[in-house]
Amino acid sequence: MSLFVHSLTALDASYWCAERGLVGASWQVDVELDGELGEDGMLFDFGEVKPWAKRQIDATLDHTLIVPTQMPGLSVSECAEGLCVRTQLPWPMEVRAPRQAFTLLPWSTIEPQRLGRYLGEQLGKRPPPRVGEVRVQLREEPIAPGFGYTYSHGLKRHAGNCQRIAHGHRSRLGIWRDGELDEALIQRWCARLADIYLADRADLVGSEEDESLRFAYESAQGQFRIRLPRERVVLMPFATTVEQIAHWLAEETALAHGGRIRVQAFEGIGKGATAEAKR
Repeated sequence: MSLFVHSLTALDASYWCAERGLVGASWQVDVELDGELGEDGMLFDFGEVKPWAKRQIDATLDHTLIVPTQMPGLSVSECAEGLCVRTQLPWPMEVRAPRQAFTLLPWSTIEPQRLGRYLGEQLGKRPPPRVGEVRVQLREEPIAPGFGYTYSHGLKRHAGNCQRIAHGHRSRLGIWRDGELDEALIQRWCARLADIYLADRADLVGSEEDESLRFAYESAQGQFRIRLPRERVVLMPFATTVEQIAHWLAEETALAHGGRIRVQAFEGIGKGATAEAKR
């Protein structure tokens, strides 16, 4: 007997790619459980499936940097912060953070289908009673080309796992100018924010004119550091929460193009913030 739950939760993370570099990702999580029915005629109470699975996902992949350790030009070593990940392809990056901020996988690439199988194996290590096998499928939200953006960031003041310095999201973006959806503006911003790192200027170590930018902070989970090329970073004058991202996009768009601007910025799937500005 199988029990399934589609769109049980969403998984937000970043992963390293030899072609794109640091990629923000968001996936819908579908779960299927195989097992034997109990005397109550149920395999597993639907009301208990989501909290059980979400606890396991939050403790594994969610809000981590997923690292394919067998990728050429990539190394992992211990450091004072916990682990240090260095990359060379397609551009150099260094991340130093507590161990729980990373998911290390002995692969050469990160692929959603394989990642889903891995997650199913992890959930299956501590299955509920009567459940013998767990299968997981990860699905991207359908977004038309040019109308979604991908970014990575860290929020040092966040009480949860968003404080990790290199996690990310794949998100929709909507921009209205004088009440009309402006597809050209959306596509322009999505191109600029593709596979970008959004950073709070307050966390910058050194000069913003340096060829490589370094950011560091300490939060409840420990010390975090990241170094990456200047062209891969957008500096913001405040914490990179989705509320501030929406506000920044609205202000920058109004300043550059005039009119009454409304921005709907998503943070992953099904959640986000709206902001308005006028020039």
